[in-house]
Amino acid sequence: MSGKPRLHYFDGRGRMEPIRWLLAAAGVEFEESYMEKNADLKKLQRDGSLLFQQVPMVEMDGMKLVQTRAIANYISTKYNLYGKDLKERTLIDMYVEGMFDLNELLMTYEIQPADKKEQHFANMMDKTESRYFSVFEKVLKDHGKDFLVGNQLSRADVQLLEIILMIEEWKPEMFAKFPLLQSFKARISNIPTIKKFLQPGSQRKPPSDDDAVDKVMKIFYS
Repeated sequence: MSGKPRLHYFDGRGRMEPIRWLLAAAGVEFEESYMEKNADLKKLQRDGSLLFQQVPMVEMDGMKLVQTRAIANYISTKYNLYGKDLKERTLIDMYVEGMFDLNELLMTYEIQPADKKEQHFANMMDKTESRYFSVFEKVLKDHGKDFLVGNQLSRADVQLLEIILMIEEWKPEMFAKFPLLQSFKARISNIPTIKKFLQPGSQRKPPSDDDAVDKVMKIFYS
């Protein structure tokens, strides 16, 4: 295997979207192979491509990488998005682990039963505001720099921007309470590689609709 990284997943956000964001921020072109049906997943499992029988999987540098955090760690280290020393890396890890927790909460919204969605949404937005965005607003205030950690772009910045934009799709008025996050969003969005990824026609995925959710359920559970 050589050339561009190849991403194996369904045609949607899910756990692959943070990986797409990191590659895009690093200026790395990548290709994608989409699973369309359960048989596509089964084929990857049978041919030994999936170490733990799960996607996402990224073919890169002669390896078949699985587990979202491991893939993100590898990309971040390779492309200098992981801080300058152990202390910075540990701060980045702490912030990113919080973002992964929040992202899991956001992803589960789409699969809630209809009668539970309103309650889940309210809980999700409350936690976003009180447990996560308030923390990152304080981090930016205390750090006093353009980035969450150190003086250069890291995976923490990239993945926070991704989540900010997701929340903005649902509840843009939330950001009135977080002026530093507003400034952060504008600043990081204008980094050339990220600005390119935010343009129409990029490999960034749109929000899921009911049809997309149904298709994903058939891939994994049929």
